Amino acid sequence: MTGTPVREALDSAVIALTAAGVDTPRLDAEVLLAHALGVERLTLLVDGEAPVEGPAVRAFQNAVRRRSVGREPVAYITGVKGFRHLDLHVDPRVLIPRPETETLVEAALDLPPGARVVDVGTGSGAVALALKDERPDLAVTATDVSDDALDVARANAARLGLDVAFVRADLLDGVGEVDAVLSNPPYVEDGAPLAPEIVRHEPASALYAGLDGLAVVRRLVAQVAERGIDFLALEVGAGQAIAVEELARAAGFARTERRADLAGIDRVVAAWR
Repeated sequence: MTGTPVREALDSAVIALTAAGVDTPRLDAEVLLAHALGVERLTLLVDGEAPVEGPAVRAFQNAVRRRSVGREPVAYITGVKGFRHLDLHVDPRVLIPRPETETLVEAALDLPPGARVVDVGTGSGAVALALKDERPDLAVTATDVSDDALDVARANAARLGLDVAFVRADLLDGVGEVDAVLSNPPYVEDGAPLAPEIVRHEPASALYAGLDGLAVVRRLVAQVAERGIDFLALEVGAGQAIAVEELARAAGFARTERRADLAGIDRVVAAWR
């Protein structure tokens, strides 16, 4: 057999990733090697003696270097991130979709048939596309102030064959009639410590939102209230849910609800007029 066995290649990568302080060295090594080989991750686990050879050797070494030395997120190295039932293409123009954001999609699955929904600050298009995929009857529009983000989102929609409208807009500016608004807005407090993967590589404009992290939320809640929109669901940071509920109630929403993510953190605040 020529080449290095999968098992040995993974072990070497795990050592390098662990030394660099990566949180999930084994998982990251497996995902990067599977990507370099062009196979499913499960394939590596089935045959640890399969050879790593040819161009895959250099590709894997380069990927491990980017992950360990540069602390580049795995999703940017592979260019793909799973979200709900979709595989989204991502790069440093957009935030990497997180599992906790799936809670935002779940909050909207019971909307009335044909509702007009806007995903504000769509980034990669994750929320809008997942919602359209699972509720094709909804009329979904996605906005973002970043042309770069919209380019990524549009490309994902085209590749997945999902009919979502994209509009360059600051929050809801210029958007037509709306029944429901979803948003995963920037909500990190200015100066808050974040992992190097985030600080070095993800777009700061999609992360930070003032001293308490709620500057964008306040603006959006005010816009939604001014337009009399019936339903609003917002992803929020840990510890922000009660404050966001209070903002929604002060803006005239009669009922609010907190939804926890899989870690038990109140991650989404939903509000009904």
